Amino acid sequence: MSVKHKIAGELTQLVTCQLDAEQAVYANASKFRWKTTNVSIETRLSSPGGTAQPEKKGGLLGSALATATEVGKRALAGQSLAFQWFRPAGGSGLVAFAGEMPGQVRALELDGSVGWFAERGAFVCAEDSVAFDIAFTGLALGRRAREGFVLQHFTGSGTLLVGGGGNLLEIDPAAYGGKIQVHAGAVAAFTDTVSFDVERVGALNAQTAMTAVFGGQGLYLVTLSGTGTVLLQSTLHGTLRAEDDRETERPGLAGSVLSQL
Repeated sequence: MSVKHKIAGELTQLVTCQLDAEQAVYANASKFRWKTTNVSIETRLSSPGGTAQPEKKGGLLGSALATATEVGKRALAGQSLAFQWFRPAGGSGLVAFAGEMPGQVRALELDGSVGWFAERGAFVCAEDSVAFDIAFTGLALGRRAREGFVLQHFTGSGTLLVGGGGNLLEIDPAAYGGKIQVHAGAVAAFTDTVSFDVERVGALNAQTAMTAVFGGQGLYLVTLSGTGTVLLQSTLHGTLRAEDDRETERPGLAGSVLSQL
């Protein structure tokens, strides 16, 4: 059964989840806003297994090693080392969450057939039947994307809520020739039927160097191709926005890039 929820607000949206008996959701601590007193909070290092993750083998030692691996992956990805789990007692309860930045929240209902990738700040909360994992895009790809691009991967069945800065735009690359090019900071989430890559914008010349220095995109753009749903945010997430501001303020950068041509 999907988690009942209500999304409210305009500039900054808040999602209130109604948890019935046997239901639970998990989230990073920074996304929690308020709850009723009958909803308990439990902090766990292990990530949700959902229905898609096989059982851990090896008894207590195997479980401990698996937990250490999960925590290590989240640490390398710059994520919270633990999740907070919320569960009601003695009847239904309410718990509310909000996104990392002022903006919209979108509810995604997973049915087990298609998963979702989300930018690391986009995850708001998820039902405990939704499995969580970290998807590394590779060091070379991450450097070209400038953000490091570590994605969170959600699979299984249940309710997943993601947020984005400003407005969220839903788009299918198949409707635009099969591929779109996106500023790395505008990516919020996309189904795992969509392929992710990073490519250079044009040949390396004076014009692309000017775009890299003053245009805020660098020499590369994220490309999303195939068929599926992509959620783009109108406000760049904080890491990319800060980097863009720093680059446009450094007068010596233009000469450095142009000297490579």
